[in-house]
Amino acid sequence: MVSFISKQSLKIQAAVIVALMAGTQDAAAATGQNFSDIAGNITGSIEELPGLISGLAYLVGLLMGALGIMKIKDHVENPTQTPMKDGAVRLAAGGALFGLPIVFESMLNTIGTTGTALSPATLNKVILGVN
Repeated sequence: MVSFISKQSLKIQAAVIVALMAGTQDAAAATGQNFSDIAGNITGSIEELPGLISGLAYLVGLLMGALGIMKIKDHVENPTQTPMKDGAVRLAAGGALFGLPIVFESMLNTIGTTGTALSPATLNKVILGVN
């Protein structure tokens, strides 16, 4: 009984997905969307991603540094239980994450943010050659 119900629900879900995809395709064709527009939308959507990555790198870097200091404190209090490498690894990882935005910015300044390298590709025509 349960397998019959799950098979029926899968059939209904598949039918709904096909219907939604058919409606979406007609709407995209009506608005004149093509691959160039889609690539432009994706490029525009990820413009703020470097700022988010920088903020997260600073936050996690500070957290890892604080955890590293706490592990070194644990090592000083009880060297047999907590090895020194645990704190050193956390401090090194925190320093690397804290320095990541500076490296990222210098990389962008070296490569550049203008020009054809970052613009989306345009697609004029697709010829599949299927008879």
